[in-house]
Amino acid sequence: MELKGRIALVTGAGGGIGRAIVKALAAAGAHVLAVDRDAAAVEQLGPICEPVIVDLSDPAAIQHAMKDVLERHGRVDVLVNNAGILSPNKLVGTTLEEWHRLMAINLDAALLLTQATIPAMKENGWGRVINISSYAWKSGGLTAGTGYAVSKAALVGLTYSTARELASAGITSNAIAPAYVVSPMIMEQLSEEDRNRQLAQIPVGRLCEPEEVAHAVRFLASPLSGFMTGVVIDMNGGLQFG
Repeated sequence: MELKGRIALVTGAGGGIGRAIVKALAAAGAHVLAVDRDAAAVEQLGPICEPVIVDLSDPAAIQHAMKDVLERHGRVDVLVNNAGILSPNKLVGTTLEEWHRLMAINLDAALLLTQATIPAMKENGWGRVINISSYAWKSGGLTAGTGYAVSKAALVGLTYSTARELASAGITSNAIAPAYVVSPMIMEQLSEEDRNRQLAQIPVGRLCEPEEVAHAVRFLASPLSGFMTGVVIDMNGGLQFG
């Protein structure tokens, strides 16, 4: 197993994509720290992971949780910033309060977790940072709102900046940008009309499965991806090429 002995931390572990990522990394041999604010959702994953219950909208809570993680494990080898919240509100309808909440969870948490984990990665000369962005980062958001699209674009910027800074330290930083994934965030927060309209525009004729995202994460976490950094993997079913 290519990740045996590695410690992986996955945020948003209780959601559809997060659960698939946790299972994929555990199957690859990693010890997975499953981060979510919903303890019941993480507990459903069973013994394949170690729960870390924290509200990612609270910077102090993140720092406290990571202090505990690092005291117990000493390091995180693979960081997967997957947690995110969605809003359909476009430019005029976006309040500053909503904007700040979206940025706190979709972007600020990724920054804080990256800052917390990279010192040990540098010391060990090996690490993987994998950010789950969205097709919205370059489409401007088809059904997604302004704040969500901007947060995911900023996450790509963080990916690039991290990759540039840390490449010489043996740490890679990459992102995955899926379009519509079969997950509670999409299935519950978008109307059936919105889902059907977008489905009709996807050339492959279906939505992305969470396991497909998880498969890409497993590859980016593996030793075989060591020459890839600063890359955004598009998973949009042909909505846009290049």
